[in-house]
Amino acid sequence: MKKIIIIGGGISGLATAWLLRAQAQATGKELEITLLEKEAAPGGKIRSIREEGYTCEWGPNGFLDSKPQTLDLCRALGVEGQLHRSNDNARKRFIYSGGELHQLPDGGPAFLRSRLISWPGKFRLAMEPTPFIASSPVGVDETLAAFGRRRLGGEALDKLIAPMVSGIFAGDPETMSLESCFPRIAELEREYGGLIRAMIMLGKKKKKDIADGKVVSSAAGPGGVLTSFRDGIQFLSEALTASLAGIVSSDVTVTAVEKGASAPYRVVCSNGSNYEADVAIVASPAYAAAEMLNGLDNRIAALLQQIPYASMTVACFGYNRERINYPLDGFGYLIPKKEGCNTLGTLWDSSMFENRAPEGKVLLRSMMGGACFPEYVKLSDDEVVTRVRKDLQATMGIDGAPDFVRIFRHPEAIPQYTVGHGARLQALKESLQAHQGLILTGNSYRGIGLNDCVAAAERATDEALACV
Repeated sequence: MKKIIIIGGGISGLATAWLLRAQAQATGKELEITLLEKEAAPGGKIRSIREEGYTCEWGPNGFLDSKPQTLDLCRALGVEGQLHRSNDNARKRFIYSGGELHQLPDGGPAFLRSRLISWPGKFRLAMEPTPFIASSPVGVDETLAAFGRRRLGGEALDKLIAPMVSGIFAGDPETMSLESCFPRIAELEREYGGLIRAMIMLGKKKKKDIADGKVVSSAAGPGGVLTSFRDGIQFLSEALTASLAGIVSSDVTVTAVEKGASAPYRVVCSNGSNYEADVAIVASPAYAAAEMLNGLDNRIAALLQQIPYASMTVACFGYNRERINYPLDGFGYLIPKKEGCNTLGTLWDSSMFENRAPEGKVLLRSMMGGACFPEYVKLSDDEVVTRVRKDLQATMGIDGAPDFVRIFRHPEAIPQYTVGHGARLQALKESLQAHQGLILTGNSYRGIGLNDCVAAAERATDEALACV
C-alpha cells in the first residue's frame, strides 16, 4: 500500500486529502493517507469566531460562486444545502476619496457621472484604446503600477488599481506582478490590444452567447456571488475535517522532510514521531515549507524563501444600527494609500450576510497593515481601536465607541506575487523534477482565494496519483 503524507491542514491540505481519498476509492487504488496539522484544529486561516451573536471571520469571508472548484467540493461533500449566498448589497462597492465614499461605477454613464475620477483622469482613461498607448513590453514581468500608469494613467492607478491590490492581496502595486496576480488582464491586453477594446468585444460575444443559451465571463474575469455558510466559512473546514476522521492528526509539527530509508521520503516531527511516505505533499505556507525542505534541497528552500508575505490586522466592530447614519447598503469600501488613512478599508459584513450580527446591530470589519504598512501588525489593541475609530469617523461619520470589539493579527497573512514570481515558479518546477513524489500546493503559488486553493488541491491530487 502506497503512503501519502500531507503536511498542512489549511483548506488546500484538507481538500487534497479529501480528493485523494475520493479518487482512490473511485479507482480502487489502495492508499494510506495521513494529514499532519500543527494547530489543535485544522483550517489554517479559515476561522469563524462566533461571540455575543456576532460572526467574525478571522481570515477569508467566502468564495465566489462563478468558479466551479469550491462549489463542486461542497456538492461532493454533501454540504451544498448549507451554503449561504450574500445579498445584492455585496454588488455595490465603494472607494473613499476626497473626503467621501464613491460607489464604483458599473457602466459608461455611471462612470461619467462619478466624481471618483476627475475629468482629466477620465479623458486619460478614454485614451486607453488608442494606438498612442504603449503595448506591453515583451519579455518583461511588469508591475501592476507600471501597467496602470501605462494603460490607464496615474489617477486610475491611485484610485482604482492600488486599492484593488490592497483589498485582494494587501499588496503594493509597485512590487506586484501583473502576470502572476491578474493573468487574465495580461491575457486580454495581448489578445485584444487594450482593456476597453476587450470589454467591447467580449460584451458582444456575451450577448451572442446569452442568445444561444450560454454565459461567458466578463472582460475583467469571472464575477459571481460571494458565498459562505450561515455559521461562517469555517463550516467548510469543519465538514472536511469531520469527513476525514482517521486521516487528520492535529497538534503535530513537522520539522523536516528528508530522504527516507524504506520509502522515498521521511517526515520528521517535533514530538519525535516519523512517517515514511511514497508521496509528500507540502500544503504549508512557503516560508514554513522552506524550513522543512532545506535539508532535502536547499535550492528549493531558497526559492520558497523568496516569496514574501504581507501582515494584516483585522478589527471587527459591532454597533447598534441606530447609531450609524450611513446606509451601509454595500460590500464596503477601500481606501487609496494617498488618502493618508490608517486602514486599507472596511467590509460591511452584516449588510452582505444578514446573520453576521444580532438583530438591530451591525458588524464592520476593518483591515490594517499589508505590504505598505508592515509595522501596523505590532500596534497595541488600544492603538488599533483608536486608529480604526478615526477612519470610521472620517469615512462614515461614526462617532463613539463600538459595543463589540475583536482584533485578530496575522504576521504573515497573504503571499505576495511580486515581480519574478513566475520565474520562481518555473525554477521550482525544474528543481522538483529531481524529487518525484514531492509536491507543493497551497496559496503561495498560483492564486490566494478559496477557489484557487481547491484548484491547487485538484492539481496536487492528480500529480500524487500519477506517482502511485
